[in-house]
Amino acid sequence: MNPHDSHRRPTALITGGSSGLGLALARALDERGWTVVVDGRDPARLLQATIDTDIIGIAGNIADPGHRADLIAEVRRHGPLDLLVNNASTLGPLPMRPAAALYSVDLRGIWAVNVDAPHELARQLMPALVIGNGILIAVTSDAAVHHYPNWGGYGASKAALEHLTLTAATEADITGYAIDPGDMRTRMHADAAPGEDLSQLPDPAAVVPYLLAVLDQRPPSGRYRLADVPTVLDRAAGGAS
Repeated sequence: MNPHDSHRRPTALITGGSSGLGLALARALDERGWTVVVDGRDPARLLQATIDTDIIGIAGNIADPGHRADLIAEVRRHGPLDLLVNNASTLGPLPMRPAAALYSVDLRGIWAVNVDAPHELARQLMPALVIGNGILIAVTSDAAVHHYPNWGGYGASKAALEHLTLTAATEADITGYAIDPGDMRTRMHADAAPGEDLSQLPDPAAVVPYLLAVLDQRPPSGRYRLADVPTVLDRAAGGAS
């Protein structure tokens, strides 16, 4: 948030905000008094997710340019942008399959949601982020840096998104993060591992405090695993003393 405009209500756009980490973060920022705009593909689910909050929900597919235009227009109504979280993503065809079994049409479908759409949002909203001294976040995965069977298409898309996000943030001289939240108990994880017992995984709300700590303390731009955040922030505080 711009330190010279401390009385302005901060604004965030979080894609994929009808469930999981996106919704948990949106609710936390809403409780802090932020103006929060989210989207989701299912209108009924999005409405249910945002009921009893001040969160602004706009239903649509992030890969649709018309939907992205609606999101951008809503954000611009509120002035400078303090936070853009590109969280919406797709696993691609289910059940997940080996990289050699992914056709070009499969890869294009993954790329449209996981790379093209977030890059376009960041590109078009970069002036608002610069004015707001904002933060650009790509929610990523360890599949971007490790080679898990059947995760090739998704992992490659997240690696590309990380690179574009951190490069764009460097070029614009704003803060940018690729955030790996780790495994969570989400619908996406259930889709990726049908039949697997996910009860031992943390709920997304449990990792939000670590993400809020990043936003509050604002370490240098880069890639962060939320599990490492306390150590990273302690190290940064020690270096600043």
